[in-house]
Parts: sequence; structure tokens; C-alpha cells
Amino acid sequence: MLFNSWQFVFFFLTVYAVYLLLPRYRWQNVFLLAVSYLFYAAWDWRFCFLMMITTVIDYFCGLGMGAWTQKRTRRIFLIISVCSNLGVLGFFKYYKFFLSSLDTLLAPTGLSVDRLHLHLVLPVGISFYTFQAITYTADVYWGKLKPTRNLLDFALVVALFPQLVAGPIERAKVLLAQITRPRTIDEGKFFSGCWLIFWGLWKKIVLADNLAALVDPLFARSGSLTAAESYLAVLGFAFQIYCDFSAYSDIARGTARLLGFELMLNFNCPYFATSPSDFWRRWHISLSSWLRDYLYIPLGGSRGGERKTYRNLMLTMVLGGLWHGAAWNFVWWGLYHGLILCVWRFFGDGRQTEAEPSPLRRLGAVLFMFQFTLFGWLLFRCNRVLTLADGRTRDDSFNQIVEMLTSFRNGWGLTASAAQLLGAILTCAVPLLALEWLALKRGQTAGEFRWMPRPVLVGLASVMVFSWLFWGVPYAETFIYFQF
Repeated sequence: MLFNSWQFVFFFLTVYAVYLLLPRYRWQNVFLLAVSYLFYAAWDWRFCFLMMITTVIDYFCGLGMGAWTQKRTRRIFLIISVCSNLGVLGFFKYYKFFLSSLDTLLAPTGLSVDRLHLHLVLPVGISFYTFQAITYTADVYWGKLKPTRNLLDFALVVALFPQLVAGPIERAKVLLAQITRPRTIDEGKFFSGCWLIFWGLWKKIVLADNLAALVDPLFARSGSLTAAESYLAVLGFAFQIYCDFSAYSDIARGTARLLGFELMLNFNCPYFATSPSDFWRRWHISLSSWLRDYLYIPLGGSRGGERKTYRNLMLTMVLGGLWHGAAWNFVWWGLYHGLILCVWRFFGDGRQTEAEPSPLRRLGAVLFMFQFTLFGWLLFRCNRVLTLADGRTRDDSFNQIVEMLTSFRNGWGLTASAAQLLGAILTCAVPLLALEWLALKRGQTAGEFRWMPRPVLVGLASVMVFSWLFWGVPYAETFIYFQF
């Protein structure tokens, strides 16, 4: 059930009407849990059982840690929780990847693992709700959260439908605090929630989906691209994935706000980042902060000296890349970002001798960092898979990356398709970046627009509606991060 579909519109309006009529927040919680499972079952009802298993195991592990004071016993419950969560995630998401990699490795020997192949379907959103569930047992183990004795409350933490499929990856202790108390929906929350939904839908339907229609064909013929086409394809994808993913997060936050919940900000003008570390403070904030709090710091963070710090950074980013998908291009993407983070740290983590860099220097840092980000998106997007004569598949992403990087061999010229994409990028990116820059100047987060005078906001909304009607993609396209 896509956010940008009429099916979801009717679903949410019905849910919202009933939700507001329920007099007590406890009844609202039971109702939300039921409709969240109904929402998830719309993808595939069988996936609901996996989410139930995760919920029950983590719930009882939390109770176990609450009942025992011995650290060793509490650690056993934490290990059970983490291993069961990652075991289910690893089996459904990475089994085929590791098996195909092993098959490729054994090919020169004539050995095969065909008999071990299984026809698995990746449950939608499993990467997101698995990480969210781990925050509960980890925080209970560390003493940051008391275990809840209400199974329905914890089940709603895992299954709350606005952010179930593609985040933000909320902290269990933050959601649980909101679930276990009455929620108020005042006029400010209502209108800001509606605006976030509207803003997200505009970014998805008008910007991301139109860019996808131009970017995808270029990547499909990567071997014949000119240098200009190759660069513009990556540039177009950079804005496509940003508009697409941030759109989902905005709609999720807006929908949750209408229900009385406040979800964390997931994007904050990432293409204005001035360094690798600044980029990860702005891009997919819920994941990057999760990796910091539940992986990097438990590994030792920066406490064990420079060598161990670099090791922890690289390991965190590689696993973060692998979280995005079971393919080698995501591993390379994680390696790349880990490498530039280590290099940035080696040269002083960008510490300035002056109190505040000049505007010109800051602009240069933004443009420089953006080029590094684009190379990362090249690694991320090149995920070509070839089907062999015997029906098996082979990862060909490395060859696609090489084709894109050596596209100058086909010429440097700006072709008709590249010119069309350039026009679309300018049409989409310029107003988007201008609005984000204005928000930054006023100390606001992107997408809220609380600083904007109401007549200007009405005018902006009118332009967005006009572009939606005339240039919006008329059918519901899936969101990119659903595959992760």
C-alpha cells in the first residue's frame, strides 16, 4: 500500500476518522496495532508472522533482563534478541547473496551450490523494523529503558504503520513514551502534519518520479553513454533518491503527527554538507545515528586510539552499506564512505582555525563534498545483474561502474537525452535547494516552512498544486528504499 496511491488515501482517511472518535488512548493503541498489521498484510499477509516473532522474542527478552540483575544473564537475553533479529534479517535478505557469491567463488573448481538455492521473498520493511526492535532490548540492557509489561504497547512500537516500511528508524524508548500516554492533536500539529504530507507527495510525484523516467534508461545503457550523459545520470540519480526517500520520511512524519506522534527528522539538507561527517549528520539521520549508537560506540568508538577508531569507522560503514542491500555495490559504497570518513578524520576532522568560514569558502566546501557524494551514488546505483544461460544470475555491478567511469571513450558531448535530463535536474533541483537554503538561513528544518509568511506559503502551495496537476506522474510508483 503505497503512500502515493489512492488506496492509501482511503485507508488513512478511514483510519483517522475512527481514531479520532475513540475516547481513550488505550483504545487508540489497540486500533492502531490492528490497522498497522492490516497495512502490512496488504503487501503480503505471511510477512506479519515474521514481525510477530520479532515482537514476541524481544518482548520476553526485555522482561528477562528486567527480572535478572546479573549482568551475565542479562547479556544472554540481549544475545538471544540480537541473534534472532539479525538471524531472520540475514536469512531473508542475505542468504541468496552469500550463496551466489560462494557459487561464483567455486565456479573455477567445477563445484556448485545449486541445491542450496531457495526461492525467498524479501519481506518489505524488515531492515527497518528489525533495527527498531533492537533499540528496545539494547536500551533495556544498558539501563536506559525499563522493560514494558504490556505486550500490545511493544507490538505497536514495532508495527506503527507510518514508519513501518521505510522509516525513520525510531528509538523504541521515544515511541514507547508516546504510546503509553494520552496524545493531543492541536491545530498546529494538524496543519504542519498536512503540510509535511503534501510536501512529501510533491517531491515524490513531481520530482523523484519524473527524474526516474530519465535517469533509469541512461543507466540501462551504461556501456554506450557519453561522459556528459554518465555524469548527468549520476547527478539526476542524486536528486531522484533524495527526493524519493526524503518524501517517504516527510509523509511518514506528517501522518504520524496527525495521529499525535512525533517522529525524528530523517533528512536535513544533506547536499549542503561541508564534510563527510557533516553529510552523515544530515542524510538518513535515523540510520546514521543508529549505527553510531548501537554499532560504532559499542565497538569502542574513538576510545581505543586512532587505529581502532579507523577500524570501527570502516566496519560501521561497511555494515551500513550492506544494510542497504544484498549486493557488492552496496559493500563498495559503504567502504567508500568509510574511507572518506577516515581520511577526513586523519586530516583533523575539518577543524577550522577561524571561528566561522567565509561564505565563499563554505560554498567551495559544499561543492567539493557534493562531488564526493556523487561518486558514492555512482557506486550505489550501479547494481546490474546478468542472467546466465543456465538460468543463474551474476552480479555485474563492477563492470557497470567501470563503463560509467570510462564513458569518455564514447565521446564527451551533450546529447539530446542528456540535455533533456539537465533541464529536468535544473527544474527540480533549483527550487528545492533554494527552499532548503532559505530554511537553513532561518534556523528551520527542511519541509516545515514555519518561517514563511502565510500569503507566501499559500502562493507556494498553489504553484506546487499546478505542477502536480500538469507534470505529476499519474500512477503510483514504488519508493526506492522499499527494496532495502
